[in-house]
Amino acid sequence: MVEPLWIALGVATLVLLGELLHLHRIRRMALLLFGPRQRAENWVRIVPILRSVAAGLLAWGLWTLLFSIAPKTQGSDTIKSGEWNHLVLVLDVSPSMRLEDAGPTGEQSRLHRSRDILNSIFSRVAMGHYRVSVVATYSGAMPVVVDTIDAEVLQNILGDLPMHHAFKKGETRLFDGLEEAVKIAKGWEPRSTTVIVLSDGDTVPPTDMPKMPPSVGGCLVVGVGDPLVGSFVGGRNSRQDVSTLRQIAARMNGSYHNGNKKHVASGILKQVTVGSHQALLRVWSRREYALMACFLGSALLALLPLLLHLLGTRFQPGRRVRVLTGRLNPS
Repeated sequence: MVEPLWIALGVATLVLLGELLHLHRIRRMALLLFGPRQRAENWVRIVPILRSVAAGLLAWGLWTLLFSIAPKTQGSDTIKSGEWNHLVLVLDVSPSMRLEDAGPTGEQSRLHRSRDILNSIFSRVAMGHYRVSVVATYSGAMPVVVDTIDAEVLQNILGDLPMHHAFKKGETRLFDGLEEAVKIAKGWEPRSTTVIVLSDGDTVPPTDMPKMPPSVGGCLVVGVGDPLVGSFVGGRNSRQDVSTLRQIAARMNGSYHNGNKKHVASGILKQVTVGSHQALLRVWSRREYALMACFLGSALLALLPLLLHLLGTRFQPGRRVRVLTGRLNPS
């Protein structure tokens, strides 16, 4: 297989030879083309080089895309095992999460609001580089799925799945969910994991919070439910405990966001999601460089004729020049 670099050099050389031949022909008609000055503007001298470079870039990009790289797919076989990032979701599934006091209108259940927030996060994060684990917590904690890349499985979990029936009736033990997240993420690569907690903060103990392992590089605590007006469930008033959730986020060295009415800001996501800069570098593979080369080459080839027409010379053939003459004084 011929290397794209040799193809690009060959095309650029041929274009440069053609430009030099064209330049020789232009010089024979300089007076007709450029007027009394008999030369174009100074910047036109680099046009042959620009055209040859643009043609070389376009040839390299097209040859690379057509023959040198395989089509890109977002499958597990395109990412090496050590390059995966991990996302662990600690989801509060207690009965208070089914109260309908969340969302912009206050008519959405807290659990459905959590699903909307997560879908918003998924749409803005390079999920093709993440494996997702979900931990459900109520009176205890249990892993629902570990290291999945199946989006349909996640949507089924985040739907109306009545996971609270899998637990005994009792108070919410959010720290049990964090302990389970620690067990799942403990053996992963350092700073390769993001932990996201979604809860209304109801009945969260103030002590005995587990310490995050070195594999956790970012934490985000999202609160749902009305933080001002509570709703009754199980004989008591339940509302989002902002102060407790904020304290949990601080002790996890993470960020807190009140997601009852607003989605998580992109700036917060950039801070807490791990591997964002590594993912960006992975995106700019040879394929992306080839696409950029095609764009730059084709843009130069398309714009140069327009620039030459507008700015190539000051001479405008056929335009009448007005000459002012003074009146002779007979004296």
